[in-house]
Amino acid sequence: MESFLPSLRFFFALLLLRCYVNSATVSAHRHGGGGEQPLSKIAIHKAVVHALHGSASIRAYPLVLGKNGEDAQWLTVKLNCLDPSEDDWIGVFSPAKFKLRRPQFASCYRPNHSHSFQSLDDPRQDAPYICSAPIKYKYANESSSDYTKTGNASLQFILINQRADFSFALFTGGLSNPKLVAVSNVITFSNPQAPLYPRLSQGKSWNEMTVTWTSGYSINEAVPFVEWGLKGGYQMQSPAGTLTFNRNSMCSSPARTVGWRDPGFIHTSFLKDLWPNLLYTYKLGHRLFNGSYVWSKIYSFKSSPFPGQDSLQRVVIFGDMGKAERDGSNEYNNYQPGSLNTTDQLIKDLDNIDMVFHIGDISYANGYISQWDQFTSMVEPIASTVPYMIASGNHERDTPGTGSFYDTNDSGGECGVLAETMFYVPAENRAKFWYSTDYGMFHFCIADTEHDWREGSEQYRFIENCLASADRKQQPWLIFAAHRVLGYSSSDFYGLQGSFEEPMGRESLQKLWQKYKVDIAFFGHVHNYERTCPIYQNQCVNTERSHYSGTVNGTIHVVVGGGGSHLSPFSSEQTLWSLYRDYDYGFVKLTAFNHSSLLFEYKKSSDGKVYDSFTISRNYRDVLACVHDGCEPTTLAQ
Repeated sequence: MESFLPSLRFFFALLLLRCYVNSATVSAHRHGGGGEQPLSKIAIHKAVVHALHGSASIRAYPLVLGKNGEDAQWLTVKLNCLDPSEDDWIGVFSPAKFKLRRPQFASCYRPNHSHSFQSLDDPRQDAPYICSAPIKYKYANESSSDYTKTGNASLQFILINQRADFSFALFTGGLSNPKLVAVSNVITFSNPQAPLYPRLSQGKSWNEMTVTWTSGYSINEAVPFVEWGLKGGYQMQSPAGTLTFNRNSMCSSPARTVGWRDPGFIHTSFLKDLWPNLLYTYKLGHRLFNGSYVWSKIYSFKSSPFPGQDSLQRVVIFGDMGKAERDGSNEYNNYQPGSLNTTDQLIKDLDNIDMVFHIGDISYANGYISQWDQFTSMVEPIASTVPYMIASGNHERDTPGTGSFYDTNDSGGECGVLAETMFYVPAENRAKFWYSTDYGMFHFCIADTEHDWREGSEQYRFIENCLASADRKQQPWLIFAAHRVLGYSSSDFYGLQGSFEEPMGRESLQKLWQKYKVDIAFFGHVHNYERTCPIYQNQCVNTERSHYSGTVNGTIHVVVGGGGSHLSPFSSEQTLWSLYRDYDYGFVKLTAFNHSSLLFEYKKSSDGKVYDSFTISRNYRDVLACVHDGCEPTTLAQ
């Protein structure tokens, strides 16, 4: 009978996971995946061209944006409607002539067949249906409280350069039953194809920096490259590879349907053999085939320290940020209210940050592809200056039937394609989003919770190898990070589950954290902040709260999912291992002063002030010290 026990345990574990995964669709909106993508509220599949005549008009100006090289600019939209209503709204469409479906056609999109689309200047107006969602929207009365009386309104929008022209459309009938009544003039950027929104990332070696950016230039139109070098020194040129994807690369709706928008071209260049700790400048370039050049503005970054180098090193970690519109579009503050505050605090402190880790749930585009441009524009001041390292979350990867560990459609059909293409990470296979990276005295192991991490899996082998490869004499600070909570969280959802974790999370990994003496494990997914004691097998192994020294006999677990999306409530149950909870937006900053001193700070996004902190002080012999389940096997060797 005893021989069957391991098989029975495995069977019941699988059954538990299956039950959990099947409930994940319902529960996602309660913890890590909640809220509703603002664009999904628009029933665009029901939107019809109601009456394009003189009963309403809408006008936008200036007509041309970015004349002085700007990649974002404010503009004014004025509208007049003879029969105004409080639920009238303005949608921003790009490209300007959005596609329509005639009633006789079953679908807007018929892969591998020619499309039968009409545009707004088609003379046959028998109520065609609109095929693509707007990129943002506002209610007409947002800035004009007397709109319903006068029918007149003037609104301010920000547009970013997104490789196509724009138009504004006035709808009646609210978001659930939209009827198009007027379309504005066309707005363009002076160079819609310009190279924009650079994102830095650590390469596969410590002295390599990668630069990824977006443009409208295919390899048939221009050759992409980066011109770079030491500040004030010789500038060399490095070629860039080019990637893109099409609608058929998406896995389901809305990414394949109303959320689709051409992503342009994503270029990545590898800047190699960097000298440590030096300031480099760079700019993005495209050499057109007529011999002319298109340039971005000039950016700069500081190269990484040599692994193990003893110097001041500062890393920021958070998850679940998303994006918000600075012009108040998309029902501002309803979906990711803290994202702009988090972004602004990081920009304000950028001179004191060396690297950023955004551990999953990046843009919350959820299949509305235009939102990735919006996100990369928002974080450009950060990502163009320091490495912006990401991890995969459920809102990047999960789509049923695509091999994700959880069978939900939290990604809106993106199935990892956008995250893997828009950002570079030093993974061996970017479709398997796990990787390691070094920064001075830090060694980071980044896991992918949307793929199997359990013992025996490919990812488990990676995690053990990553932890084992840390040279703790040179890199004393060993950090594990992943999106979903594989450690400890007392959110209400995990509390109801009774597990305070993802099923089989810490059960699979805690012996690795203990064996290799991981200092801190970070998680997102739950939208709040929580810190545990140093813990192993549900037991606090240290009674200290603000300063830790001596042997590493347990790992501190931190939930830092308050980057910007709606907040997650805590369970009413009090757990002995939870030292600090905060139902607010914030991020963590780690400061390594040297090989024996580390400062941990939790800062609120609202004011940038420190609300929780602790220090770690120890020597190399403390890492080597034998602790429970953390000792190397002994032999008879003397």
